[in-house]
Formats: sequence, C-alpha cells, structure tokens
Amino acid sequence: MLVLPDAPPLVPAAMGYQRLTGSQKLGFLSLAVLAFACTPRSQAADARKPAPPAQSAAPRLESALDVDATNGVKLTFHVVNAGGADAELDFPSSQTHEVVVLDSLGRQVWQWSEGKMFTQVMQARTLRASDTMSFDERWVGASRGRYVAVARLTSANYPVESRVAFTVPR
Repeated sequence: MLVLPDAPPLVPAAMGYQRLTGSQKLGFLSLAVLAFACTPRSQAADARKPAPPAQSAAPRLESALDVDATNGVKLTFHVVNAGGADAELDFPSSQTHEVVVLDSLGRQVWQWSEGKMFTQVMQARTLRASDTMSFDERWVGASRGRYVAVARLTSANYPVESRVAFTVPR
C-alpha cells in the first residue's frame, strides 16, 4: 500500500479504500479519549498518592468565658491553643482583648476598655501548643438583671470570641 505524505490515511470500505476527513478523524479521536476515560483505574495508583498533611499540626485557638456574679461581677476570658503548633498572635495595638456586657435588650451597658489608653504599636505574642492565656476583669457597680457578656481576642489573625448569659442576683 502506498501512502502519500500529504494525503489523509486510507481506511477499508466495503469495496475499496476511503479517505478520512478532518471531522471523521476528530470523531474517532473523541471516541478513543472517551473510551480511555471511562475505563476503571487500578487501586494501586490511588494507594501511591501521599496522604494529606494532618490538620492537628496547625494552631487552633478556642476560647471560653467564665462569669462569677456572686460578689460583684468577675469575668475571666480564656484562650487556649488546642492545635499541635505554636500560634503567633498579631495585635494592632497594646490592647489584647475586649469585654463588653449587653443588657436583656442587647444594649451595651459596660465596656472593659472604656476610658483606657493603649499604645498604638503592633505587637506579637506566641501562644504555644496546649497553652492558655487568661484575662481577669471586674465589672464594678452592676445592677440587678440579666446580661450577656462578650469577650474577644483583638488579634488580627486569630480573632476568637466567647459569649455567656448571666444574671446579677442582688
């Protein structure tokens, strides 16, 4: 069989040979790709893929807020690094946390930072894996009633927050 370099390949027909057109070539190529894509893959190929890295190696901050309203109102904000790596906390100022108290209508009635001054200098603190940092604050002059305390870490990269409802009994 003689094939010319610029001529399309010949395929057997019922009574001789027929040349393939461009759209016929594309059709056969599409069928071949589809047949290859639909064949099942071996499980051994998937077994060779590396496992994704464990998430426990990353820092993971969790927070809790304790409120004791038996003798005045004491608020303790805890932040723990529950992950497997140290967390570097970036603060835009010397203020590391904020605590506010809301009344039963959601109005702010107390803010820990009100009247305080903070240096406007960026700072970084490291919270090692499994370590906890705690902040103790007191709300003096609380009236009887139901409230919600909200504490948050003012970190730019780990802004965690906790809320807790409480009652001042007096």
